[in-house]
Amino acid sequence: MADVAKLLTVVAHSCCISDTRGSHLVLIRLFILLPHLLKLFVDGGYQQGVIDWAKALFGFLLEVVERSEIPQFVVLPKRWIVERPFAWLAWHRRLSKDFEHSPKSSEAMVYIASNSIMLRRYTLCDSF
Repeated sequence: MADVAKLLTVVAHSCCISDTRGSHLVLIRLFILLPHLLKLFVDGGYQQGVIDWAKALFGFLLEVVERSEIPQFVVLPKRWIVERPFAWLAWHRRLSKDFEHSPKSSEAMVYIASNSIMLRRYTLCDSF
């Protein structure tokens, strides 16, 4: 079976909000949707405060997956899990630039692109 990933939740907000501050709403939505989650992989933009907050409030273990400091290409374990969804979503024209006027419509476009990716992969799996 092909690799079919499902986007769990999306939060769009102003670019002046950091990953750490913006992650609170994402984590709340994730807990409502899937309270049994144990571990989440996040990139290096998350500070210790939100990691402790997620552990204390929801029991989530946020594992920070750092970039390599080596100037050459090195495959890092679990880093591709964090970066892969951004690469998949970047292929959708509507998401290549910020065309939306409201955060809700931006979130909707990300969900549409994610469902499109999932359906395309599902139909490819089904045809074999």
